Amino acid sequence: VQWAPSHNTVVQKVLRRAHHGDTVILVPGNHDEALREHAGTAFGDIRVELEWVHTAADGKRYLLVHGDQFDQVTLHHRWLAVLGDIGYNTLVRANLWLSRLRRLLRIPGYWSLAGYAKRKVKTAVGFIFDFEDSVARETRNRQLDGVVCGHIHWATEREIGGVRYLNCGDWVDSCSAIVEHHDGRMEVIHWTEAAVAQPVRSPQIPAANDAVAARVLPAPDTSARPGWDAGAGLLDSELRRPGR
Repeated sequence: VQWAPSHNTVVQKVLRRAHHGDTVILVPGNHDEALREHAGTAFGDIRVELEWVHTAADGKRYLLVHGDQFDQVTLHHRWLAVLGDIGYNTLVRANLWLSRLRRLLRIPGYWSLAGYAKRKVKTAVGFIFDFEDSVARETRNRQLDGVVCGHIHWATEREIGGVRYLNCGDWVDSCSAIVEHHDGRMEVIHWTEAAVAQPVRSPQIPAANDAVAARVLPAPDTSARPGWDAGAGLLDSELRRPGR
């Protein structure tokens, strides 16, 4: 697992926000089994929960959940899920070298090999829509306004049967996250330009750990993506502090 010094900076800033009164809820994913064993426990100022209902500034209520409980492959065909993780990580590694080649050829923009594969493979597209429909159905049954989830590494925001569906994607390939604005509006943001500037390293990537957190979402690796200030933007301007 790769852990840069800038990761410590991000963690410290999240801990500082929690210490100063911001509510921080960590919702672990299926790659965080050790954390799931501590659901309902507070570690200092941070709580670990399997799911959470977040009330936005505009009064709308959102279910915060990782989403693997809606993935039939993960639930019933664990070996296929493991193969899928291996395949996805292989595509991400290959994409590092493709990005370097694109920069050498002065090809603008960011292109994701993993994202291309998902769009083109019919079974993958069908799986994504089945997952989204299942998550939206459960949210609607709970009489909530929307849902924020992850798991499938496919960042999107759309309306499904009257439910606001948002998926944060991941911070390995798509470099995406979800922010809540001061007026309660939820938005998926992409840092693709910063991802293009990422230097090519030895193809060692972090585990596909994309746990969803209430109010506080992980900031990017400042050493890997120059120009992003981990102390600004997401942590300091996009998140509402209680009482503001």
